[in-house]
Amino acid sequence: MVTEAPPPPSTGGHDPAAGPVQPTTEAFVAVQESAEFGELRRTYRSFAFPLTVAFIAWYLLYVLLSNYAGGFMGTKLFGNINVALVLGLGQFATTFLIAWLYSRHAADRLDPKAEAIKNRMEADA
Repeated sequence: MVTEAPPPPSTGGHDPAAGPVQPTTEAFVAVQESAEFGELRRTYRSFAFPLTVAFIAWYLLYVLLSNYAGGFMGTKLFGNINVALVLGLGQFATTFLIAWLYSRHAADRLDPKAEAIKNRMEADA
């Protein structure tokens, strides 16, 4: 199909339909070395590392109690519910609690910082 319409205005050699321009390697390295990115990493690590260590310790405690404290783990709390079952279900509850806490932490503290870095990189590209 032939048209008499003029070509679209120049966009600096970039086709907007192709999506955003990918920043250069140097731009990524500069952002990685920036104080703002360092703060984003510290914010992430200050949340993730302590919770990871705490959960692994809690899990290992459960495993060790299951292996070496059978009498304690077999203690009936009520009906056929014993300590082992309650602690085992506590593992699932803890997993979901940590996931929920992380999603809140990420939405409140990590995502805004990451979005600011991303927008700045896309604007500079």
